[in-house]
Amino acid sequence: MLSTFKREAGYLSGMLRMLKSVKDVDAASNHLLADELEMRVDAFGPNIAFIEDEREWTYDQTEDYANRVAGWCESLGVVKGDTVAVFVRNRLEYVALWFGLSKRGVIPALINFQLAGQALAHCVNISDASHVVVDVDLIDSWKSAREHLDDGLTEWAAFGEVPKGHKRKMKSFDAALSDIVPNRPPKAVREGLTAGGQGMKMFTSGTTGLPKAAKVTHVRAQNYMRGLGAGAKAGPKDRMLLVLPLYHATGGLVGMGSVFSNGGACIIRPKFSASTFWDDAVQYGATMFTYVGELCRFLLSTPPHPLERDHKIEWIIGNGLRPEVWESFTARFNIPHVIEFYGATEGNVSLINLDGPVGAVGRVPSYLKWKFNIDIIRYDVETGENPRGSDGFALRADDDEVGEVIGEIREDDPRFRFDGYQTKEATQKKILRDVFKPGDAWFRTGDLMKRDGHGYYYFIDRVGDTFRWKAENVATNEVAGVLSGFEGVTQANVYGVEVPGYDGRAGMAALVSDTPPDLEKLKAYLDTELPHYARPVFLRLSDESETTSTFKFKKTNLVKAGFDPNRISEPVYYCDPQTGAYERVDAETFEKINSGAIRL
Repeated sequence: MLSTFKREAGYLSGMLRMLKSVKDVDAASNHLLADELEMRVDAFGPNIAFIEDEREWTYDQTEDYANRVAGWCESLGVVKGDTVAVFVRNRLEYVALWFGLSKRGVIPALINFQLAGQALAHCVNISDASHVVVDVDLIDSWKSAREHLDDGLTEWAAFGEVPKGHKRKMKSFDAALSDIVPNRPPKAVREGLTAGGQGMKMFTSGTTGLPKAAKVTHVRAQNYMRGLGAGAKAGPKDRMLLVLPLYHATGGLVGMGSVFSNGGACIIRPKFSASTFWDDAVQYGATMFTYVGELCRFLLSTPPHPLERDHKIEWIIGNGLRPEVWESFTARFNIPHVIEFYGATEGNVSLINLDGPVGAVGRVPSYLKWKFNIDIIRYDVETGENPRGSDGFALRADDDEVGEVIGEIREDDPRFRFDGYQTKEATQKKILRDVFKPGDAWFRTGDLMKRDGHGYYYFIDRVGDTFRWKAENVATNEVAGVLSGFEGVTQANVYGVEVPGYDGRAGMAALVSDTPPDLEKLKAYLDTELPHYARPVFLRLSDESETTSTFKFKKTNLVKAGFDPNRISEPVYYCDPQTGAYERVDAETFEKINSGAIRL
């Protein structure tokens, strides 16, 4: 009874803090992102807002820059509803730049600054931007995309001189801003816009193809910025270490907003570096940082650092912190509090674990289920479908049964709307209809989870990543977690590959390790830790893993290459059922496996 009371008290106190922080966020109101940030400037003007190396900006200085950007829009005739693309690395000016666009009701399209070539051009083209601001530090990447861009785009080089060879095509953003008087534009220039409308464009990570442009409403952005900071009790003395990209919701809205909404400061780093992370945390006095799971795994795999326990970090906020990393990470680095949350930039489902067990991504207690739009339905890994009952409706998963998470689309509640992507086709693919009753509509998250009896949700895998082998379901995420626990393995990317003559797919793992792993010991370890059907049939020893900018593994090219040594320059091994050991796959072995001469 005592443990139940403590659990419920901790859960409710955290939820009440968060609900209080967003209680006045209203889709029908005219309180937009620009008003949100101006409100913080008025409250915390002289406080430090952003820190990058030796440079610091107060809230007032941040708004001065934003006002110049707003004036730049006015001088060009860029008006509310127009889009300006932002291709800029993490830097002091980043938030102020999109803040300034928002002041005029202009929609910023935040482009992944790690893209180049056709992928970069694709994002700019589908953003429908008329102007693009390009960081001069990214000029080579921009040049590689130029031939693939649609006509009619005006290019602006920012944060330095226009590079030689580009002056004919690009204008100076810095020079244009220098002539602008930094007056706050009147709210009337945003007249007619509501918080339920589109505030910015962000892009999916593109793990399985080209990124899609996701619509982010003002309401969604405000909830991200306010809610989790309240959960972490953030205040003016807090400093958030931001090593994740600012074009992404986790870093650029949740991380930034957690402190900006409460008068604190954002420590902007150009990118994540495991070797300098704790130096930066101590030097700049970080009290919080925003993570994704693989970032924590990278830090945990590094040698001991003299400052790794001498920091002031009390809270970390993020997603994807796997159970096999969680406890080791918090113990080694002396982290008292973790807020693990779940949600997609474009999705309508969100969960938060403020107080609960290690590995849970959030909780929906039975007595509050009516306040949430989430459910789990059965999913058939073999067919890739959600089976339906004799009445034609979807089947709910039982407690502790793995299924696909879905979120009911409710147009009358901004939290539960699904605003979708720029294209109608991509949007419709994510919607399930007539799920539990005629006419209802639910957002497909594409994530497999299970829920326990207390209402805690646990992430299992992505739909499409889980596969069938030996008539059993194999969750790649769980296998990767076990592999990462083997000495020396720093990254494990697990996927299924087709083998002629077999149903389902055989498990394969691309491993990155400090030194070549002892395959005999690894085999013995896997035999102990995994059931026979989940043990990788194939191993690929890689120098590095291909990931997105938010450290999500890319699997498409790995799956295409399979276990064919002619398509892979790295060593590939298979588990020989005769010897019980991992043996090298050469051209002859490959042919024997394909012909059935070697059975797996």
